[in-house]
Amino acid sequence: MLVDYGSRDKLFLDAVEEVRHQLLSIAGVSQADGYECVIVQGSGTTAVEAMLGAAVPRKDGKVLIVTNGAYGHRQKAMCQYLGIDHETLDFEDHDAICVKRVLAALREDEDFTDVSFVHHETTAGVLNPLYELVKNIKAEFPAMRVLVDSMSGFGAYPLDMSWGIDFAVSSANKCIEGVPGFGYVLCSREALQQTKGNARSLSLDIYEQWAFMESTKQFRYTPPTHAILAFQQALREFLQEGAREQRAARYQANYEVMERGMEEMGFEFYVPKAHRSYCICTFKTPDHPNFDFQTFYNLLAEQGFVIYPGKLSKGNSFRIGIIGRLFPKDCEQLVLAVRKSCDMMSVPLPLK
Repeated sequence: MLVDYGSRDKLFLDAVEEVRHQLLSIAGVSQADGYECVIVQGSGTTAVEAMLGAAVPRKDGKVLIVTNGAYGHRQKAMCQYLGIDHETLDFEDHDAICVKRVLAALREDEDFTDVSFVHHETTAGVLNPLYELVKNIKAEFPAMRVLVDSMSGFGAYPLDMSWGIDFAVSSANKCIEGVPGFGYVLCSREALQQTKGNARSLSLDIYEQWAFMESTKQFRYTPPTHAILAFQQALREFLQEGAREQRAARYQANYEVMERGMEEMGFEFYVPKAHRSYCICTFKTPDHPNFDFQTFYNLLAEQGFVIYPGKLSKGNSFRIGIIGRLFPKDCEQLVLAVRKSCDMMSVPLPLK
């Protein structure tokens, strides 16, 4: 990121090609197999909106949005803004999506052309059954397009486009450990070509973004050059670490340190273990009268740790992310910092 490249510089264009190739490889496919990677400038949310706005047909298109957290509900809001015909199937934010209920909902309305859901719902840290959802949907509804938001799942959990996924979205700054600045849409070329002329936005038209890059090797509009160069390096480090399997093993080890340490102190997980991911931990806020989240947050920040407030629809909670360039020793230090912070607030441990 300390080197400036022009957006039409050959070294930068080569980096873009490397990034696109490697992302497809992580998703188990290649251009030769009939798949494409479209880079979308902006946040991960921008890429999700680009996917929805292009994939669901303007004429006679209808998408089932399956939600179990804030990021699924955000897709619903996108559809409302874009005028996309949609229905929602809602689950509690501590539960995983139920495959049988999704299939039942699709059977009830023959107008559905698309179904969209979140792979790893970061709201509470729930891992949804991606493979089972895709395989069962495609088995019963072969023509149904499957759209996946894998923002914080891709790179840490298995995702293979050849399972039958038509579109999948992630971003630079999650499990590949890049910096914010762009998202990317992985898709079958056939599904992508069907979106021609369908997008509800000029700058978020993934077909035109892809077609322009295929013909010129360049972006239509100004790309985040520094973020892409940083991501090129992040991908190389991802592969050096051992790709998804070894990165997942490190995140799993981080999670185990947090699980053991926090439970020993009496903190209670919000999500049942069967549905819990190893990318983020959500804990119920202790009801001890001396526990104040903002004070807790500030005390941890003073020790070098930044956590997140909860984002749940019900009840108070806080979240601890354990992806990024973190290792078990970092999580051990965080556990010690939590213990020290509780002591400074006069909150006795273990919690009752």
